[in-house]
Amino acid sequence: MCNKIVKSLRWITSVSRRFARVDRKGRSAVTSALATLGICFGVMTLTVVMSVMNGFQMSFIDAILEVSSYHLRVTEVPKALETELVQFCQNNKQFTACVPFYEAQALMTGEKGGALAVNLRAASEDIYDKDEGFQKELKMISGDFDFSEPDSIILGSTLARNLGVRIGSTVNLMVMSGGSDVDLFSSDRIFTVTGVFTTGYNEINNSYAFTSLEAAQKYFGSSAKKNWGIKIRKYDDDLRSLSLLKKEFPELNVDTWRSFNRTFFGALRIEKNILLLLVALIFVVVAINIYNGMRRLVFERKTEIAVFAALGAKKSEIKSIFIMRGFITGTVGAITGVILGVLISLNTDVVFSAAAKIMYFFQYIFTAITDHQNLEYVQINSSYSLYASIPARIFPKEAVAITLFGIFSPLIASWAASKNVLKMTVSEVLHNE
Repeated sequence: MCNKIVKSLRWITSVSRRFARVDRKGRSAVTSALATLGICFGVMTLTVVMSVMNGFQMSFIDAILEVSSYHLRVTEVPKALETELVQFCQNNKQFTACVPFYEAQALMTGEKGGALAVNLRAASEDIYDKDEGFQKELKMISGDFDFSEPDSIILGSTLARNLGVRIGSTVNLMVMSGGSDVDLFSSDRIFTVTGVFTTGYNEINNSYAFTSLEAAQKYFGSSAKKNWGIKIRKYDDDLRSLSLLKKEFPELNVDTWRSFNRTFFGALRIEKNILLLLVALIFVVVAINIYNGMRRLVFERKTEIAVFAALGAKKSEIKSIFIMRGFITGTVGAITGVILGVLISLNTDVVFSAAAKIMYFFQYIFTAITDHQNLEYVQINSSYSLYASIPARIFPKEAVAITLFGIFSPLIASWAASKNVLKMTVSEVLHNE
């Protein structure tokens, strides 16, 4: 049985390859090559676009999860359970950090005036050493993450620039949220800037500031709620981690990162899906072309089809000749395309830098010929440098899905075109010939 199937596949593959290389008008080889190139460039383009989009979006998401929202957040933890919670996270390999923090909103003013809304977070300074994800995403560009001096504060880079302050400058929390024991307006909440940081998300750079836990106890009021931020090894494994915590501490109120910035994450998901849909239309166009080309091939090969039928070939086997052609086209094109896409994605800086130089060369030549007086104003497009700085991220599941889509689109088109096989009887075909 197996030998029979192998022999059948062997002659079907052989005939399919011959059909693709030779016909009476010499067009099959060109059509097959163009179809393969279409699949190849479609898979390559989709792989590169999705990798760059993943890198662009994940730079935002990582900054939010590691610096702002944490993977899990526990609120209103009883004093008696704080030590148990920390020990549980330390003893479980799924968790990487468990740190306390306070939050408050304030209106911050600088030495030269001006006022900006700030999300003020109080945390322990050893968070920078204990939390590797926090340290990776929050990069100090000036000063240190240090609260050793009383009333120290660390500002986001955009916030510090907008306030016109630097290391050693002072800022005042003129207006501050809090309980009844906190003055809404005050000119005495003076903090000294000891560090300036930057992240991959400008909203954090523009509105976040960090201070010590001691400052929180001093200025936030007695009603300030102490929260606990928890990090896990894989951020998308948050639901499993949530169930572990709820099983161990059923009385705690635990939220995952999916509950925070829900609108923002939803917008990023929609943006990615729409882009995926638009680029995937390449495969639709290629599949339609393959369908039309395969229908023409079926018509042109009606004599050979009739001969195969007269010699005893089954209709399903004759159909398989054209379906095999679509499978070979899709497989060769998709595998080649995904390899090229991965190589380009891993070297986006080189690719975009080369593209910028090529565009500059042609623009320079064109300007030299048509408008020589403005030749000195021709420069390399700076936007390519921005694209080159985006760290592309390749998700294996997406790469596999794109490859399978590239294989199945011509396969389905070939299957649909093969339905026209043997619509005429064998005698009619041979009589017409």
